[in-house]
Amino acid sequence: MMNLKKVAFFALLIVLAAQALEGRLQSCNPSGKIRGKKPPPGQCNQENDSDCCKQGKLYTTYKCSPPVSGSTKAVLTINSFNKGGDGGGPSECDNQYHSDDTPVVALSTGWYSGGSRCLNNVTISGNGRSVTAMVVDECDSTMGCDEDHDYQPPCPNNIVDASKAVWKALGVPQSKWGGLDITWSDA
Repeated sequence: MMNLKKVAFFALLIVLAAQALEGRLQSCNPSGKIRGKKPPPGQCNQENDSDCCKQGKLYTTYKCSPPVSGSTKAVLTINSFNKGGDGGGPSECDNQYHSDDTPVVALSTGWYSGGSRCLNNVTISGNGRSVTAMVVDECDSTMGCDEDHDYQPPCPNNIVDASKAVWKALGVPQSKWGGLDITWSDA
């Protein structure tokens, strides 16, 4: 039978290994890069000042996002989930388009978590206000610069891409729509 010191030592080793693993899981390093391709004429929708891929430019990709907490820091961007909007095709979660007047969002790949947040609500706080919005899509951090992604670059790993309704609910003047430091949490 092991003596108590050996048991305590092995228990400490297990705790330290678990903490080291947790630290690695919480880090979010780039997963690679993709090279931009010039979109065919008229194929990159620049509604809401969306970026179009640039020929030859390297874009960083991510399979992860920063850890989610009760107040996760992010950047709020703007997207149209309407048919023909700069969001591209229908939303991943329900294969539907959504009105700009409905508070909906797309989350970066790591936060989208393979669709586990689909049709769930998140609370977004910024500009001194909060709003609840439904997750309907992924802001793809792993791919871009192709037809499926409206010839736009991959999303950074810390994006909450929101409809106009979210921006309005946060009381942000339209002239300042586009990029806002926010916090968000699962509702």
